[in-house]
Amino acid sequence: MTITETHKPAAAGAAKKPSVFVDGASGTTGLGIQERLRGQSEITVKAIAEDKRKDAGAKRALMEEVDLVILCLPDDAAKETVALIDSMGASGPKVLDASTAYRVAPDWAYGFAELAPDQADKIKAAKKVSNPGCYPTGAIALLRPVVDAGLVPADTPIAVNAVSGYSGGGKSMIASFEDSTAPAFELYGLGFEHKHVPEMQLYSKLTRRPIFIPSVGNYRQGMLVSVPLQLDALPGKPSGADLQAALAKRYAGSSYVSVMPLQNEAAKSGRIEPEALNETNKLELYVFASDKHHQAVMVARLDNLGKGASGAAVQNMRLMLGLPEK
Repeated sequence: MTITETHKPAAAGAAKKPSVFVDGASGTTGLGIQERLRGQSEITVKAIAEDKRKDAGAKRALMEEVDLVILCLPDDAAKETVALIDSMGASGPKVLDASTAYRVAPDWAYGFAELAPDQADKIKAAKKVSNPGCYPTGAIALLRPVVDAGLVPADTPIAVNAVSGYSGGGKSMIASFEDSTAPAFELYGLGFEHKHVPEMQLYSKLTRRPIFIPSVGNYRQGMLVSVPLQLDALPGKPSGADLQAALAKRYAGSSYVSVMPLQNEAAKSGRIEPEALNETNKLELYVFASDKHHQAVMVARLDNLGKGASGAAVQNMRLMLGLPEK
């Protein structure tokens, strides 16, 4: 087995750096994680030789040496690797899974650190963490605080609209946009079975299944997730200010999630674009509201490859390894 390390071993007498193996580093998320790990001087990144990538014995030997494995694999392959890690018992590493295989599994911690006041601690203590989906990150960030605050009842009929750059759609979608055979814009997931809906519902604490309408535009990355609300149809008839206050209270002090004031540049223009947070792990939350019409739209803006994928993975990795926030 050939192992390569992207960081030099610690000098004699120095504290041993935690080690990480990214399994499936050739996809969009895996490549993004690898790029971000190059700036993580506190860890050692180990890799398996390409010709040993599907060798279970070689993979097991490597995983016995590392502290954390980040899985960037299709669901079935992720399940196989998790089963292999489980068979290792106490010698098995911690695992952070970027697939959809375990996002609603009760024995896995959900890797949205800002989900609740104690969520980061749960991630720190967990041996198994599921990295969130990009669309659910935005939807849950908007919905969970207002449901917890009682402003939006859990059984409210909710529609979640979203648009993403094509980089989140896999190799075939990326190729179709980059060779100009894809349309400029399209809705998809219209069979009502999008794989992100279960985690969106569970972690938003919704008892009624939301309608999710994703779309893709002809640009590489960046995402907007929006939730429209008829305020006078909600108990207590909350205002836009009430929604914004609930969001601001939940994310006060957060390093990565910002709740924008009601009066902001986007509100003044009546427009918001999806690419402003590209290459960051940031998430911005907006409330656009009309007191006249008793309507509001809550909007999340993020990089689908950042806070929606690779950025969140590195944030979770640092929590799981006991490293300070960066």
